Amino acid sequence: MYLIVGLGNPGKEYAGTRHNAGYEVVELLAERLNVKLNKLKFNSVYGETFINGEKVLLVKPVTYMNRSGIAVSEIMNFYKIPIDKLIVIYDDIDIPLGTLRIRQKGSSGTHNGMKSIIKSIGSEEFPRIRVGIGRNDNMDLADYVLQKFSSSERDEILSIIEKAAEAVIEVIETNIDSAMQKFNIKTSDEK
Repeated sequence: MYLIVGLGNPGKEYAGTRHNAGYEVVELLAERLNVKLNKLKFNSVYGETFINGEKVLLVKPVTYMNRSGIAVSEIMNFYKIPIDKLIVIYDDIDIPLGTLRIRQKGSSGTHNGMKSIIKSIGSEEFPRIRVGIGRNDNMDLADYVLQKFSSSERDEILSIIEKAAEAVIEVIETNIDSAMQKFNIKTSDEK
């Protein structure tokens, strides 16, 4: 069984913000796989499906970003999901807008949702898909991540959200190495 967790903040006021990129990936996956995200349990909204014969839970924690670990640990403990079957999708200010990074494991970096998950489950040895949202050094970090994308950024981020959803399927159907090879995208200003 796979646990696919998209990070974000619940509530209409946060819809379409930079910090909700993880939610958007899970919503796109649900739409593509014809899954209703209509179950409310484990401090989450979720739905179930099968991909390549594997049961898959698509999850959006409703605990707010900095408490995402509560939801993730509840689900993992209830279903006894192995750490390598957890895939977390989240926004990342440390990589440029329009980039995607898939990693087998790693630290939380500056992301409070990831800090909460790592603390709650006691490990950073799980796959993650980071959606680049870039940063604005002239703006308070909290204000920036809770800001909606501009119309030109929106086009760019929708393309990356699509690729992130495809990467989740690739991890489940093939493996994470294949997903990393196909979907780790660099922009022209990166080396």
